[in-house]
Amino acid sequence: MEPIKIGVINVSDRASAGIYEDIPGKAVVETLKEYLVSEFETVYKVIPDEQELISETLKYMSDTEGCCLIVTTGGTGPAKRDVTPEATEAICEKMMPGFGELMRTESLKYVPTAILSRQTAGIRGKSLIINLPGKPKAIRQCLDAVFPAVPYCIDLIEGPFLICNQDVMKEFRPKA
Repeated sequence: MEPIKIGVINVSDRASAGIYEDIPGKAVVETLKEYLVSEFETVYKVIPDEQELISETLKYMSDTEGCCLIVTTGGTGPAKRDVTPEATEAICEKMMPGFGELMRTESLKYVPTAILSRQTAGIRGKSLIINLPGKPKAIRQCLDAVFPAVPYCIDLIEGPFLICNQDVMKEFRPKA
């Protein structure tokens, strides 16, 4: 059986240039380690806010590495260099707007500027791609909201069977 692979991409000009530490990407990995009982390998990248590079990295993680889940952090705001959703949409076969809707709804409980965020999700082959904001606190809030649906979504796109730590994260799968 092939190992379960999960991609994590921190999209940040400054972190990719070494100007500041990659905290968001590490926050995603730590959160996934808490959520999942299933053993997984992480395919990890820190890259600048360049649409073509983001798209190429997403394709590489999906098509070459075979990641069932790819989580990006950063690049979801309204600033000129925030292009992660565009890069994601350019390479996905299906968009999953419910993820972004739920993440923004959850974030609005904490900050009124959540309406400025453009988080989204999409499917490429057997990969679910989720675009998260770049703030570690918001990353956890957004993942807590959407992750119950992630294992079942991955089931539906013929990915590996993910098992969650029920004390931390209860995945939802419909009764057969």
